[in-house]
Amino acid sequence: MLQRKQFDIMTELEAAKRVLTQRELAAKLGVSVGTVNKTLNELDGLGFISEGKLTEKGLDALEPYKVKRAVFIAAGFGSRLVPVTLNTPKPLVRVNGKRIIDGLIDAVLAAGIEEIIIVRGYLAEQFDQLLYKYPMIKFIENPAYNEANNISSAMCARYLLSNAYVFEADLLIYNPAIIKKYHYCSNFLGIKKDRTDDWCFEVKDGVIKEQKVGGIDCYQEVGISYWDDADGRKLSEHIKQTYDMPGGKERYWDQVPFVFFPREYSVEIRECKQEDIIEIDTFKELKAIDKTYDV
Repeated sequence: MLQRKQFDIMTELEAAKRVLTQRELAAKLGVSVGTVNKTLNELDGLGFISEGKLTEKGLDALEPYKVKRAVFIAAGFGSRLVPVTLNTPKPLVRVNGKRIIDGLIDAVLAAGIEEIIIVRGYLAEQFDQLLYKYPMIKFIENPAYNEANNISSAMCARYLLSNAYVFEADLLIYNPAIIKKYHYCSNFLGIKKDRTDDWCFEVKDGVIKEQKVGGIDCYQEVGISYWDDADGRKLSEHIKQTYDMPGGKERYWDQVPFVFFPREYSVEIRECKQEDIIEIDTFKELKAIDKTYDV
């Protein structure tokens, strides 16, 4: 298993596709040049790098941390975006000429993740149009989308969550670089906030300690997460256990690790910026972003 600093440097080198100076690496990772120098020497001794570049052995060492697939939760109705969602699933709504989900899929493909699964329900057949542009997509049908919350979609895909991204499919992405090819451990995207009324995380030493609605000095939850092999396997069981509980069908899938089985998981926060990504919650917000709807 790679040490964290080794992993961080190796993934920076892999992403850069060129030799990075020690100062560049130190600046990117927020560590000292001395730390970078020491870690590079370790990696060189292990045969993972040579002349500042990753070797085949280094790429093999990164393989266990590689994202295998992306799972999109896209079965819901999108009631807060009525009237535009009366005839179109929210992920397929066009914003400034581009479908919302296209930006996410493009970011996933740019990161080298080619296995893409979409869990669909409401107006499911409309998602077939994506196949013209993205023929690699596989669909999973959620027959319970109209009678249960999004945990029903997670139920349908629960055996595919190891080494996987899980996306809410209605996020408008502006910075595709936040989607990474490799991850060291399970993590959830969040935006640092002094105060929020939205779903958020309380975080200590970089690890999520509590999920709640509204908070101070917290991280606003962004619906993109990554689950490593071990956590993905646990999720497959815990999602079913939660779903089968009284009232379980009314839960959100991400409450499973943070509310129902919090002692079983140690999930890091992965910070992004407000300008990186946005969830369009209401038709009013859609009109503010795309003036063609303001009629």
